[in-house]
Amino acid sequence: MFLVVVLLTLVFFALYALGVRQVFNDRNFGEFEDIDPTVLAGSTLFGLSMFATLFLGAVLAVFLTLGVVRGDAERGLLQPLVVRPLGRRTFLLARFGAAAGVCVLYVWAVFTGCLVITHWLGNGWWPDRFVVPALGLAAAVVAVVALSLLGSVYLSGTANGIAVFMLFGAGLVAGLLGQIGEALDSHTLERAATITSWALPFEALYQDALNAISSESFGLSRVALQLGPFGGAEAGGSSLWLYSLAYLGVVAVLAAVGFDRRDL
Repeated sequence: MFLVVVLLTLVFFALYALGVRQVFNDRNFGEFEDIDPTVLAGSTLFGLSMFATLFLGAVLAVFLTLGVVRGDAERGLLQPLVVRPLGRRTFLLARFGAAAGVCVLYVWAVFTGCLVITHWLGNGWWPDRFVVPALGLAAAVVAVVALSLLGSVYLSGTANGIAVFMLFGAGLVAGLLGQIGEALDSHTLERAATITSWALPFEALYQDALNAISSESFGLSRVALQLGPFGGAEAGGSSLWLYSLAYLGVVAVLAAVGFDRRDL
């Protein structure tokens, strides 16, 4: 599986490099005096790569955790482990840590690769910040791992995979609704998008990471970049990080309680 992940990631890098090269060779924003073409093209392309990075990380997270509890229990693989020497909660924590660690390293590797490609082929473009976006994407994929692990306690592997991907899609729709609501000045749509993004914090963390790469841009460039690819850039602040930690805590409690009550 990991060999397939590496090969497909290399294909993604090649396609992204081709796109960056063509955009920077063909860009023409001369009619807009207040737009820096390098900033606009670099931030937009790198924002798109961040969405792709989160999506790839989410796919990896789901396939690493979709059958951790119920799936392994149905195959008879779980029972010998949770009795001795491991307890149920230790097993759950270990699987979460392993999956989250792999996904975070993968997300950081893809993020760094896209950053280097954009800088190399994008006339030296560099994001306003790169540590905060990297941490935001890592936290987002950890949230997906936690939700998938929680689902594995209550759902079969196939059902859990479908459910998590549908939740991921719901987060994406929330970001698009926020864009539409902002364009139409619809406070109802904006409020619905905000509530959904915080109910699924991986979307809010992605929006915060997207905001950080262009946080020091101004004028029309800033307005264009705030629209963002597949979800508007919105600053979450320190409250988002505190909320995400509390969210992971609640998910962990629900998973532990459900696992303790499950008859293996």
